[in-house]
Amino acid sequence: MNAKPKVWLNDKIIPWEDAQVPILSHGFSRGSAVFEVCGTHIVPGGVAAFRLDAHLKRLEQTVSLLDMELGFPTGEIAKAVSKLTAINKSERGVVKIMAYWGEEAIINLVLTSKLDVAIFTIPATEELGLDGVKPLSACLSKWKKLHPETIPVQAKACANYLNGYLVRKDANDRGFDLGLNVGTDGFLAEGSIESVFIVKDGILKTPPLGRILASVTRDSILTAARQSDIEVYETTLVKEDLYTADEMFTCHTGSKVPPILRFEEKEMEAPGPVTVKVAEMMDDIMSFKDTRFKDWFQMLYRN
Repeated sequence: MNAKPKVWLNDKIIPWEDAQVPILSHGFSRGSAVFEVCGTHIVPGGVAAFRLDAHLKRLEQTVSLLDMELGFPTGEIAKAVSKLTAINKSERGVVKIMAYWGEEAIINLVLTSKLDVAIFTIPATEELGLDGVKPLSACLSKWKKLHPETIPVQAKACANYLNGYLVRKDANDRGFDLGLNVGTDGFLAEGSIESVFIVKDGILKTPPLGRILASVTRDSILTAARQSDIEVYETTLVKEDLYTADEMFTCHTGSKVPPILRFEEKEMEAPGPVTVKVAEMMDDIMSFKDTRFKDWFQMLYRN
């Protein structure tokens, strides 16, 4: 980014460079910050967010699971997203919403104050790689998924992503793009920041909720697939299912359906026929060719 966008911080518009917190803040030194990221898209008549309502609902769920309280209701946060994207003239990109304790907490572990809220608009760049889908390699990580009885895994909390960092680093150190992990129960969970789908005998399968993040993109694929004659199941999967899969792909906010070309030492068709069908389905939704899901887009500002 050359010219840094403005930032919304606790109901004030400030320069990007002024969006700072003390190093000893609870959110930084204790890792207690939570967040959401949603995509922004150029649509007929203006710029819209993809399923901002679902992301804000998940933000509410996150703070509830962690017994925290937002400093602003999500309705006000939604208005702030619209205001900031209009000020920054944001187009294709992402909006990142951070909620955190900005106050210093040298000794105190449990705070009772409301969370500060900051909103950033980040334009699409080659580094961000929002729309460039290329086949990837993946492996099983040596690191297990966090157990849901140790921390709420459905909370989109910064601290949870240390697990994802280790999974991705393990994969990169071994020469793979992505790492996938299993839970302590031996069932497939997800990637560092990705949900995972496999295809076997033409049937699409993905792990159920309960031990993974409730991904908005995952939910979008499941919902649209069921209305597009694509047979899909949420079911427990084991390591052997990955090794015997015909196709595999992942998804997250930044990239909808990147196919897996190689899993461990197994070469895979990437994309395979079902993956192509899912990718085309999502492309049609994102380009407004499929108007069945037009309500998934919330207009932020009009041209």
